[in-house]
Amino acid sequence: MIVKITKLGASALMLILVLTACCGADSKGGEIVVNEGLKFNESTYPYNGGLLIANFGGSELNPLNSQGRGFISYYKAGELSTLIATDGILNAPKGMIESDGMLYICDVNKVVVYNLNDLASEPQIIKFGEGELFLNDIVRLGGDLFVSVTNTGNIFKINMDNPADLKASTPSLWCNVTGANGLLVSGDKMYVASYPADGKTTDDNVVYLIEDCVTPAPVKLIHKAGQYDGLALSGDSQWLYVSNWSPAEVVAINLSTKEIKPVVIETKLAGPADISIEGETLFVPDLVNSLVVIKDISK
Repeated sequence: MIVKITKLGASALMLILVLTACCGADSKGGEIVVNEGLKFNESTYPYNGGLLIANFGGSELNPLNSQGRGFISYYKAGELSTLIATDGILNAPKGMIESDGMLYICDVNKVVVYNLNDLASEPQIIKFGEGELFLNDIVRLGGDLFVSVTNTGNIFKINMDNPADLKASTPSLWCNVTGANGLLVSGDKMYVASYPADGKTTDDNVVYLIEDCVTPAPVKLIHKAGQYDGLALSGDSQWLYVSNWSPAEVVAINLSTKEIKPVVIETKLAGPADISIEGETLFVPDLVNSLVVIKDISK
C-alpha cells in the first residue's frame, strides 16, 4: 500500500500507518510518499520534530549547477513548507547538519551556513579549494565538522571554535576515501559511502569504516561494489542503512555479521540519495523523481 500525500494532519498520518498495518500489510506497509512541492531533492535531515529536505530546484538535474535555484523544504505532521526559499545562494544543496542553531549545507564547492534563529540574516560561506567541486555530506564529531567531496574523494575537517564567524575558516584535508559521498558518525567511528563521480563503478566503491577518527585509516566494511550514497543508523545501532544507485535500492548492513539485506520499498526508486532515520522511520529522498519515501522499518 502506497499513500501519496501533499498535506495531511498528524492524526490522519498516524491513522494511515495504523490502517496500513491492519490491512494485512507486511514489511511493505507503513509507506508514505511526499511527491509535490519538491524539485530534485537530494538530502533529508530530521529536525525539530519534522524533516528538512534539500532541493536543487532549477530546470534540470545538475549536481554541479550554478543557477542559484536551490531551496530547503520543511515537512512536519503532513505539512510541507519552505524553510529557506530560493535566494540565489544555494545551487545544488546536498548533505545538511544542524548544530547550535546553525544549519550547515554542502553546496557544490562551498558550505553555506544559515542561522536558523535569524534566517533573514546573510548566511556564512565556507569556500573550498579549486577542484573540490562535489561537496556531498557533512557530519560533526566533537568540535569539528567533516565534509566529503565525491569527485576527489577528499574528506576535510573544519574547526568550529567560533561558529559565529566561519567565513575565514580554512578546511584542512583529513583523509581520502575513493568516491567519498555519504558520511555517518557513531561514537568515535565514521562510516563512508563511496560513489563513483564518473559513473564507472569499481571494486573500491563500497562502504568504508574509519575506526579511529584521530588517526584515520579507512577499511572496507563490505566488499560488494555499488554506487553508494546515503547512510543512516538504526536506533539500536545494529543496522547500517545505505542507499545505492546501482541498482536503485536501499540495503541494511548488519554491523555484527556484515549481512546485507534489501529494504523492501514499494515505490520504484531511480536515485535514492541522502537517507536518514528518526526512531523507526526511514526517509528516502529520490533525487531523480523529486519525492521522499517515508518508510516504517519497525517490522
